[in-house]
Amino acid sequence: MLNRTSPLYKCLKTIKFICSLLFYITIVTIFSTGCGDSQNQLNVFTWPGYISEEIRSGFEQEFGVKVILDTYGSNEDLLAKLKAGASGYDIIMPSDYMVSKMIQLDLITKLNHDMISNFDKISPDYLDKYFDPDNNYSIPYTFGTAGIAYDSSVITSVVDSWNVLWDKNYKNQFSMLDDPRETPGAALKLLGFSLNTKDINQLQQAKQKLIEQRELVKQYKNEAEELLISGDVVLAHCWSGDAFRAAEKRPSIKYVIPKEGSSQFIDNVCIPKAAPHVQLAHSFIDYLLRPEINAKISTFTMYGTCVPAAKEYLPKKLLEHEYIYPSKNTMDSLEWLKDLEDFTQKYSRAWDEVKAN
Repeated sequence: MLNRTSPLYKCLKTIKFICSLLFYITIVTIFSTGCGDSQNQLNVFTWPGYISEEIRSGFEQEFGVKVILDTYGSNEDLLAKLKAGASGYDIIMPSDYMVSKMIQLDLITKLNHDMISNFDKISPDYLDKYFDPDNNYSIPYTFGTAGIAYDSSVITSVVDSWNVLWDKNYKNQFSMLDDPRETPGAALKLLGFSLNTKDINQLQQAKQKLIEQRELVKQYKNEAEELLISGDVVLAHCWSGDAFRAAEKRPSIKYVIPKEGSSQFIDNVCIPKAAPHVQLAHSFIDYLLRPEINAKISTFTMYGTCVPAAKEYLPKKLLEHEYIYPSKNTMDSLEWLKDLEDFTQKYSRAWDEVKAN
């Protein structure tokens, strides 16, 4: 046993004190730094190409925070991640039918409209929809459609029907969306059915139609923009914004909504139930609804704005685009994708069987 007055004892005691002090400083530093970073960071989970660097950096500079972006390829991917327990996201951007599903599953939080001063800037045309009456859980971000993009320098015949994507002349020259609702939906519309059918026989017919098409498809891909620009495909089943952005770099790219009809959608901004920075998330939503900011969103994504005052800042070519703001006749041919509850699993199973062939 060491003598308390011995030099060795005093040395060991000093070392112990220094180690304890260093441990305490380390812990305090970790927690203070971590909390500081956490409170000054907004985590956004969104579609690829949905938030520009200009929008992100503008919010960062004004609010003194860091915006971290993560992306998903489909509504189903987003749902799976949230159901698996992902808890770090402050902002997500689900499409309409997925909003209703997430409300049902208690995955998104109720919004405080008092914290969203620009809520009244939204057009009533995009509010109070079936998926979220009174917009208690969602704020519209963009409006768009699904249809067919094609290279008019290669395809000179009229493209006006889903049938073109079953034409053997274009084998290995076109892509289809990798989506368990949109792609069966295209086959359903071609067959004259609703893309929200719960008739198992109609769904089976659509599945068989897609199986017949399988050997013709070059690729199932949601990001058709790059395929169209590179010329890897001359036709693409895609979302409208992808087609319009591709046309900016390759002007021969055209877009059409097939005469049989197609889908329309509103992508929305929501706050997940487990969001760590709810107040900052509300500030971000309010920021996105500023007319001048919303115009930048529309110009970047090439989807329709849901904020009428934003049109004052949009270029004429976007305002007059026949498929960004379709005519009433075209709108009447469009359907909303809806949450089909348990029947949704049958769509997923049918889609898996198509891709397995």
